[in-house]
Amino acid sequence: MEQNKEKNFVSAVVYCCNDADRIGAFVKNLDETLAANFLKYEIVIVNDASDDDSTKPVKDYAHRVNEGEKEHTITILNMSYRQGLEASMNAGLNLTIGDFVFEFDSVNDDYEWSLLMDVYRHSLTGYDIVSARSNKKPRLSSSFYYNLFNRYAHLQHTIGPETFRILSRRAINRIHSITQSIPYRKAAYANCGLAIDTIIYNTTGKANKKKYDDRRIVAVESLLLFTDVPFRATMILALVMFLISMSVGVYAVLYKFLRNPIEGWTTTIFFMSFGFSGLFIILAMVIRYMQTLVRLNFRKKDYLFESIEKLQ
Repeated sequence: MEQNKEKNFVSAVVYCCNDADRIGAFVKNLDETLAANFLKYEIVIVNDASDDDSTKPVKDYAHRVNEGEKEHTITILNMSYRQGLEASMNAGLNLTIGDFVFEFDSVNDDYEWSLLMDVYRHSLTGYDIVSARSNKKPRLSSSFYYNLFNRYAHLQHTIGPETFRILSRRAINRIHSITQSIPYRKAAYANCGLAIDTIIYNTTGKANKKKYDDRRIVAVESLLLFTDVPFRATMILALVMFLISMSVGVYAVLYKFLRNPIEGWTTTIFFMSFGFSGLFIILAMVIRYMQTLVRLNFRKKDYLFESIEKLQ
């Protein structure tokens, strides 16, 4: 049987945050699938400061399996505090050593586990990054975000909702050579210049998507960093302020001849109120943009972890 298994060393990074009720079954299915198909592999569970002791089911499972196995390991990476999906997955990715790396952003397995090998074998046909995407229609907010992002990002590949993906070591090295910080992995992957593809699968309908609190923050920052939406919004605001200024000018001329008010007082106050309101809006966007750039380029660490536990 072992001669039929894949010789490539694979890693799997799994994000875990308050998933005590599902992480045990997920790790069991993942471990059994990888053991049946690969000679050597590792599983890295990134515990993003869970409040419900999510690591206990993982530890219980690791103790039940054969402790004599030396061809694979299960590792728990405990983050120092809640740092969100992107930073946690980047920490887990940096810990891996596999020739190929699976990324699981959640433990919702609404797919058949044979899909992992479909994605892996498809990557061997010449793709450095292959994603699995559900055939379910995404939420309206999700569709709006991805349509907006893909329209104004001008990346090599479009992005969309994904369940999990596999990356080659060449893709990981390429991305790390391009940027020191990866605030949004999907955008970084789509802009790495390598071959990318997506497999659409039929859902089993047995899992519900979990919402993460940091998704909105990541969405805003990704639009600021990877698209020209801020520039277009600024241009629209500038145009609006120009039209208001022209209108106020026309109004001032007409009012002067028809009403004869105190010289310049009404027009000046009216114009200044609109002018400063538009100026503050533009400054708020610029400050937010600069804040994001400073945070990404000058902070010393992208993430902080507390400990690493090798279970096998």
